[in-house]
Amino acid sequence: MKGTIKQISLFAENKPGRLAKIAESLSKAEINIRAFTIAEAGDFGVIRMVVDDPDRAYKNLQGQGFAVSETDVIAVEMKDIPGGLHEIANSLGSGGVNIDYAYAFVTRSGLALLILRVDDIPAAQRVLRLAKVRLVTDEEISKI
Repeated sequence: MKGTIKQISLFAENKPGRLAKIAESLSKAEINIRAFTIAEAGDFGVIRMVVDDPDRAYKNLQGQGFAVSETDVIAVEMKDIPGGLHEIANSLGSGGVNIDYAYAFVTRSGLALLILRVDDIPAAQRVLRLAKVRLVTDEEISKI
C-alpha cells in the first residue's frame, strides 16, 4: 500500500535461544534489523520488526520454518523532544484514528522514527499529512 512500509511479524516459542536463532538467520542473509519489539503471549511471543529488505527477510524466515507475515504499517518522523509523541498521538486521536500498537527508534543520524499500526491507514495518512508529519518510506528505511 502506498505510503506504508512493510513490517515483518513472526510467532516464536517463548524459550531461550529463539530470538538468537531468528537474529542469526537474518544476519547470515545480511538483512539488517532497523527496529523491533517483542510482545509476550504466554508460551509464544510476537516479534515485530522493520528491516532493510522486508521481502528477503520474509522469505528467509519462512524458509527457516517460522510462522511469519508481512503487515503494512506507517512510519513517521517524530520530533525527538518532549511532546513529540503527543503531537502525533493527539493528531491521530483527534482525527478518529486508533493506534493498535507502536514502537520507536532513533537513527545514528538522530532521526526519531515512530512505527504505527492503526485501524485505518488511509485516514491516518490524511490526518498526519494535515498535521505536517512526514511519512517515511521503505526506501528511506533501507538506507538508514
